[in-house]
Amino acid sequence: MDSWIYAILPLLVGWMLDLLFGDPRWLPHPVVWFGKMISFGEHRLNKGRHRMLKGALMTIALDIAVFASAYVLFAILPPLGKVGVGSVVVFYCLAGTTLVREVRAVFLALDRSLEEGRRQVARIVGRDTSELSAQEVRTAALETLAENLSDGVVAPLFWLAIGGVPAMLTYKMINTQDSMIGYRTERYKDFGCWAARIDDIANFIPARLTALLMVLPYALVTFRFSLFAFVFKYGRKHASPNSGYPEAALAGILDCRFGGPHFYFGQLFDKPYIGENNRLLTTDDMKKAIRINRTAEVLMVIVTAVGIVLGSTLYSACSFPL
Repeated sequence: MDSWIYAILPLLVGWMLDLLFGDPRWLPHPVVWFGKMISFGEHRLNKGRHRMLKGALMTIALDIAVFASAYVLFAILPPLGKVGVGSVVVFYCLAGTTLVREVRAVFLALDRSLEEGRRQVARIVGRDTSELSAQEVRTAALETLAENLSDGVVAPLFWLAIGGVPAMLTYKMINTQDSMIGYRTERYKDFGCWAARIDDIANFIPARLTALLMVLPYALVTFRFSLFAFVFKYGRKHASPNSGYPEAALAGILDCRFGGPHFYFGQLFDKPYIGENNRLLTTDDMKKAIRINRTAEVLMVIVTAVGIVLGSTLYSACSFPL
């Protein structure tokens, strides 16, 4: 079997598994293990003096450990073993189906009651949801859909194409570190600053690629090429150097407004607004957003597959027998 087939099978099998099953709660998940490792180190190191240095050392050590472990494992596995293990890793690292289900569940819960909507959206956002209005619940869900299309689908696939399964797993560790300790709160501002900065670097290209994959097909169909200027204008206004781009893409497509002040861990963060049309969001907006999300996901799988095939072909062409 050609080497490129072995290289591309984990992508296709893992993606199909995610489409079919999402993240089954009964399965052990690597991100849970990553979280336990991060929590173990944070509770023991995030105190006393030199918190920034200790946070940097922990962050880098965990990233290197994940990459090195995965690299060694895949170096010793036979081809079929690499396909099997790689497929499982891709399945675990993708979160497209779970994200779509969670966002749809928020809107359905909100149709029943505001309190149910608040509880449901609290599963997927880090902000305080106890005082959110119905509009704010919908906005939070759609912001998360856009942002996590980058974090949960495009970025893992990007790093899979760049560095194989070890790079994909390492990205998930980086992203988990940022989601746990990468906040500018009193507790994490020093210890987690390296985790946040490394995550910013790892997501710099994927976030902008996500916005492109969302906007380009929609603009080609609707001839709304002004969306590119909208993303360029508002994508840079987010507190994060990356999250604003996919959020601006979805806000532009839906002609709505995201952002604004939110409470995280009891502290108010006054985020800039993305967009200007503060209209009421509806279930139809959610359905449209999910279609945009799925289209971008399919396009990214195609881009990744092409990248893997080209990389594998180039590697084979440059490998000469001694």
